[in-house]
Amino acid sequence: QVQLVESGGGLVQAGGSLRLSCAASGSIFSINAMGWYRQAPGKQRELVATITSGGTTKYEDSVKGRFTISRDNTKNTVYLQMNSLKPEDTADYYCTLSGRAYVADFVRDYWGQGTQVTVSS
Repeated sequence: QVQLVESGGGLVQAGGSLRLSCAASGSIFSINAMGWYRQAPGKQRELVATITSGGTTKYEDSVKGRFTISRDNTKNTVYLQMNSLKPEDTADYYCTLSGRAYVADFVRDYWGQGTQVTVSS
């Protein structure tokens, strides 16, 4: 089993910054990509950013230039640096991992429990 534990959420004023972290543990054979999704109240979950094992990144348009995703492959950890936060960034942020738990496994998607980010105006 793969476990994902997020940290770093909280309350911040508009224009401020937060850094989210997500550490993966358990049986991990390989990781294809890690990333972050978010879900605001009453809205669907949406992709925020992803990063592959090779370092290729992808961002949702509204966060480009403000958020930066990075990862430490030696620690199986992914980070999301969020700058210039806006009230519309308020949401629960979920870490995700796409990979295999053992050599014969299929590629599966794993999710963390989420961490809340609230941006006040």
